[in-house]
Amino acid sequence: MILMHGEIISSEMESKYLTGLYEDCIRTLARPGTVTAEKVINACDALYRRVKSGEFDALIMPVLQMSDISYERFADMARLFSKEELEYKCKMELGELTETLKSGIRRKRYPLGILFHIAAGNVDGLPAYSVIEGLLAGNINILKLPAGDNGLSVRLLWELVQCEPDLKDYIYVFDVPSADVGTLKAFARMADGIVVWGGDEAVKAAREMADVTTKIIAWGHKLSFAYVTESVTDAQLEVLARHVCTTNQVLCSSCQGIFVDTEDREVLEEIGRRFFALLQKANREMGRADMGMRGKNTIRLYTDMLEKPAGQTFFSADGVSVIVKEDNELELSYLFRNVWVKALSREQIVPVLKKHKNHLQTCGLLCKDEEREVLEDKLIRAGVVRLTDGNMSRTVAGEAHDGTYPLAEYSRIVEIG
Repeated sequence: MILMHGEIISSEMESKYLTGLYEDCIRTLARPGTVTAEKVINACDALYRRVKSGEFDALIMPVLQMSDISYERFADMARLFSKEELEYKCKMELGELTETLKSGIRRKRYPLGILFHIAAGNVDGLPAYSVIEGLLAGNINILKLPAGDNGLSVRLLWELVQCEPDLKDYIYVFDVPSADVGTLKAFARMADGIVVWGGDEAVKAAREMADVTTKIIAWGHKLSFAYVTESVTDAQLEVLARHVCTTNQVLCSSCQGIFVDTEDREVLEEIGRRFFALLQKANREMGRADMGMRGKNTIRLYTDMLEKPAGQTFFSADGVSVIVKEDNELELSYLFRNVWVKALSREQIVPVLKKHKNHLQTCGLLCKDEEREVLEDKLIRAGVVRLTDGNMSRTVAGEAHDGTYPLAEYSRIVEIG
């Protein structure tokens, strides 16, 4: 399905509607803007209340099951569509703009113009939310759906237009496969900015499609981890274990593994053993991960244990595992409640992690209060852009995304005089 001018249309009609898309966008840009942040916020709030009431559960539940995301986590993300959260987001990200400079020159904020969103398939990068961010900054939005969207984004954005009809010429959604490079390049040529969600290859492909005059706003795949000291308590580790089970490690902010501030192997294994017990407990209380993923990981873990890699200790049962490793490299875990544990003394934080630069996102820092300031500074200098406790995927209105504010990225400042 596609969405054009507020109407849901069969994908078979896509080529017909693509022909005049650029002209439609230009006509919208040429007339005085009818979209304001207030209209977008009110429409989102009305839609949020319907989502919260369970009206769209039949559409939402299959997507959550496919992504192995809990309904609790989805409800937390859906809250970001509420009026209170969006108003706070606009205040934090756009701030107060001084309209007259000392020289008498006027200054105003305007949208970039046309945004082309290349969405990712994970719930963390919910395509509809990417479009809403573009709308809040006043842009026309062209969305390429990810594979497996199952119609959720089209339906939510259509419902948004029903709440506020003035949005109909600012939202276009297409179900174009990634292999259709010609159509994607056509979208890219229309756009003032390309918003790309995905890994390095997706960002590289977007850069190759774009004209040199087109702005690229990349929200690439990230790696997140926990950093703990020997003083870490079971209560702190339990919050982290529940986070791992809630997100199944599939979000950019999910914990892939635990770095321990030590050079002592016995300390490392003891923390690995403690965390494994707490991960088992959270797994029992919260329900197991998807059977297919558990089966896949069981085979991988069994193969690893048979090969007995040097310096590795395995704790594995009930579909969860902790692997204590000898190296200190940041890496993706097996996902779905399988965590690595590695030694990384505080003196090595910057030299080891800095090489990962733009791939770093969240660190769950678990330590004593008196240790925190020193460790925060080292992790930030290494490139981490978000520090939390064990609840690493908590959502807070007004937070930066990967170190920058989306609404500022989707805007431009014009000075007149």
